[in-house]
Amino acid sequence: MAQAKTLTPTELRRVLDYVATRKHAARNRCLVLITHLAGMRVGEVAALTYAHVLNADGTLRDQIPLSANETKGRHPRAVFVSPRLRKEIAAYLVAVPAKNPNVALFYTQKCPERGFTANTLTQFFLTLYARAGIEGASSHSGRRSFATALAAKGTGIRVLMRLMGHRNIAVTATYIDANDDMLRNAVALL
Repeated sequence: MAQAKTLTPTELRRVLDYVATRKHAARNRCLVLITHLAGMRVGEVAALTYAHVLNADGTLRDQIPLSANETKGRHPRAVFVSPRLRKEIAAYLVAVPAKNPNVALFYTQKCPERGFTANTLTQFFLTLYARAGIEGASSHSGRRSFATALAAKGTGIRVLMRLMGHRNIAVTATYIDANDDMLRNAVALL
């Protein structure tokens, strides 16, 4: 099976422009960006509640705590939230304010309190990317794009490994694409 497509900034913009024209635009924008800006897996995103992103006083967290039950490897981890992602989550919370901290952060039409399952969120991303005209993209595209973008900016592989929640550096290496811009920048260092 081929790896998920890594999106370019232009392709991500196309997806966000498409999302802006559809129902549930605030939710869908935040869903896309939380995978692209935090590198979270769909199962982790599906598990999120308002309590994951909000402190007890209602302010936004700078880290999203994930328990062992909420991660693929069954190891707890913290997902670090960049200033850009904090801004996106804040905008989403204005559109969809918290009623109960233990309710799913990302609602569905059929069951707003429970939210998405990992499987329905996977299908959601496949459909969303296809309708936005991005071939080869899947629920893992945000995660791969996150790793590739950070690697292109010089982030070391050990830091990436920790950010991705991996226990093996070889797994992290498979997430990083080498595009033409990265190759040009590398030879320009000489």
